[in-house]
Amino acid sequence: MENFDEWRKGFSFYHPITVRFSETDMFGHLNNTVPFTYFEEARIEFLKQKAFMQDWIKETTHAIPVVADLQCDYIKQVFFGETLNIFVKANKVGTSSVDIHYMAVNEQNEICFVGRGAMVQISTETGKGIPWTEEEKLKLVNSY
Repeated sequence: MENFDEWRKGFSFYHPITVRFSETDMFGHLNNTVPFTYFEEARIEFLKQKAFMQDWIKETTHAIPVVADLQCDYIKQVFFGETLNIFVKANKVGTSSVDIHYMAVNEQNEICFVGRGAMVQISTETGKGIPWTEEEKLKLVNSY
């Protein structure tokens, strides 16, 4: 990432999540596996807003999204009861993939963890990538 401030400004969609007691570890802070669940929840809400999920969950669909990779960088400890805004954006759209970025911000506007991952749209019949249409590419990168 070349310019952190520009990268941060690129987010508009977020999904709020409050840390549950069951998500903390013996040290009282958020377990290191939980951000991936938060990314999933926020990503699904992001894709619902973009009107992708409604088509993907139909029984007649021939295309589904799969996560190809996912990573998280931990910046600040998070504790039970904190509310985080999990920001999501489509950073780059490929032929059948999309690079998704995540940023978790607490109530003091501090970044607690960031992540990125690739998601690929595949055929339910062949398991091969299905290219995004130009309309789908625009839906992924435009904020509204």
